[in-house]
Amino acid sequence: MPLPQDITAFNQALKDTFFPASQMEWLETTPGQAWMKILWTGSETGTWAVLLKWAKGYVAPAHKHLAAAHTFIIKGRLQVRDALLSTGDYVYEPNGVLHGATTALEDTEYLFICNGAVLFFNDDAFTSYLSWEELERMRAAQIAASTAKAA
Repeated sequence: MPLPQDITAFNQALKDTFFPASQMEWLETTPGQAWMKILWTGSETGTWAVLLKWAKGYVAPAHKHLAAAHTFIIKGRLQVRDALLSTGDYVYEPNGVLHGATTALEDTEYLFICNGAVLFFNDDAFTSYLSWEELERMRAAQIAASTAKAA
């Protein structure tokens, strides 16, 4: 019996995108303290996904989410404002939320999916901005460094 409507893909070029994270090298973002694996960036929406690994005691600076984000703790514990996030915990962070410093209470790895940019700041100024474009620049630099090392 045929389906009641045609569900074939309008764009036959659509396909899943696979990133072998288990084979990726960690990109060191803060020497000896923080690393990331860039899983995916979506230029059409600004959404991006990364795995983050923080050493115990690492403190991420204050920041504002310029879009919503999702966090899932794979292992470890984070102090986020007055909340403790532990292995298996999930948190949704709405667009516009302000975070003070976020601290790794133990060695921690987590999945972070962000629907746009994050703006970092201190009491005096904006200090940095992270979006899919900056992640693509970081990925390109990591690839260039690996290529140069192999040559």
